[in-house]
Order: sequence, then C-alpha cells, then structure tokens
Amino acid sequence: MSDRLRWYRAWFVAAAIYNALWGVAVVAIPVPLARLVGVDATTFVPFVQVIGMMVGVFAIGYWLMAREPLRYAGFIWIALAGKTLGPIGLAYSASIGALPWSFGWVCLFNDLIWWPAFWSFALRYAIGRDRAGT
Repeated sequence: MSDRLRWYRAWFVAAAIYNALWGVAVVAIPVPLARLVGVDATTFVPFVQVIGMMVGVFAIGYWLMAREPLRYAGFIWIALAGKTLGPIGLAYSASIGALPWSFGWVCLFNDLIWWPAFWSFALRYAIGRDRAGT
C-alpha cells in the first residue's frame, strides 16, 4: 500500500473514531451540547439525537474505508454529500433563526475539517483515476 493511501487510511480511522464517539455522546448525553451552542434543550434534544444516530452510522463506513480504501472508495461520495449538506443546512437554518450561528462549531468539527482529506481522496481514487493505489 502506498504512503498516500496510508495517509488517507489514518484520516478514515480518525473519522470512524470521531463519528462513533460523537454519535454515542450526543445520543446518550445531548444536554451539554445544547448548552454549549446556546439552544433550548427541550426542543434541541430530539434533533441532535437523530443527527447523532446518523453520524454514528457513518462511523461504520469510515471504518470500512480505513480497512480497504480502494474497495470502498465510492462511499466517499455519500460522506461528502453529508459533509456538504450539513453546512448548507446550517447556513439556511441559522439565516432564518431556527438555529443559532454558534451551532457552526458543530458543523466545523463534524463536516468542514474533513473536507481537504475527503475531497482529495475522492478526486484521486473515487473517480477511477488512480485505482491502483499509487
């Protein structure tokens, strides 16, 4: 396996661990996150718990990608769809007052920090240009 693929694998392992931990945490104890971003916990809890379940499910996909990045390369498009729609949803929801802009911290760590590695992997491997793994 090339050094480049090892680098991507490290990102996917990190994403799997992060998503699993974040997903479990916000499902099990969502109130601290509500307080952190400054929203009413009574309306926020079900919303963030659903997001937590979805984030947790993505951990499985990232783990598969970490184990066999070329085999599961196509999953990156699903990941990038989520990591693109999340910020779009935040921008819309915050602009109409449904979410505070402080929720952007969640978006930063759940979505935006992963863009460089994920887009790089997608453009290199998921569109078939470098399926040999070099």
